[in-house]
Amino acid sequence: MKRILSFVAIALAATSVFAQKALKVGATPEPHAAILNLVKDDLKAKGIDLQVVEFTDYVTPNDAVESGDIDANYFQHIPYLESFNKEKNYHLVNAAGIHVEPVAFYSNKIKKLADLKKKATIAIPNDPTNEGRALLLLQEAGLITLKEGAGITATPLDIKKNPKKLKFKEIEAASLPRVLGDVDGAVINGNYAIPAGLSAKKDGLFVEGSSSPYVNVIAVKAGNENKEEIKALIEAIKSEKVKNYISERYPNGEVVVVF
Repeated sequence: MKRILSFVAIALAATSVFAQKALKVGATPEPHAAILNLVKDDLKAKGIDLQVVEFTDYVTPNDAVESGDIDANYFQHIPYLESFNKEKNYHLVNAAGIHVEPVAFYSNKIKKLADLKKKATIAIPNDPTNEGRALLLLQEAGLITLKEGAGITATPLDIKKNPKKLKFKEIEAASLPRVLGDVDGAVINGNYAIPAGLSAKKDGLFVEGSSSPYVNVIAVKAGNENKEEIKALIEAIKSEKVKNYISERYPNGEVVVVF
């Protein structure tokens, strides 16, 4: 009898392992991948094997969702997703908004914006929506004025007034922390600033407000947003566990939850 019960227990354990549904989610390392890894066990208890695939750029994870190589990604804000869809004719949708990572203006050479010299060089992201976001931040800081109607897709060509005659270097977002020492200042996205040891509130000379429309989302291919695994993922992330982790890990407002 004991042997039979032992055999049944082993069989049930094996069945449980094989019953796990794989869910591949792409993410940039911090805070996205860190947050996903935090809920792995919670999803495992629901029969879902969460596999976190890390990316260090903004293009590949969207290509991977569109092609079906991964099930979802977690790294981008809504304006970027919409711009990417339009540019590539992709079919990605926002399954849930999770948090905002305020962008900020950083500098290793000055301590306050008033010290920024004429003809200073400012590095900004080179992808369409993040470039526009950076320029809007600089406009809010009073450094430039954009042409009327220029919005989230603004480029340096849309600058109407530039009293300090600032020069702009358009650089891949992931590389901005590495070039900070080579320029007079840079507008850096939170998910690249954080791993570089930069805190928006402590180190940023000017920081985007928490009411930002640039909410980071779980993105999936259209039609997959109602899959049980995706719903379970969203439920796991929108938990007190994650909320507490974010408040403790980022006490200076580098990451702000929206749920």
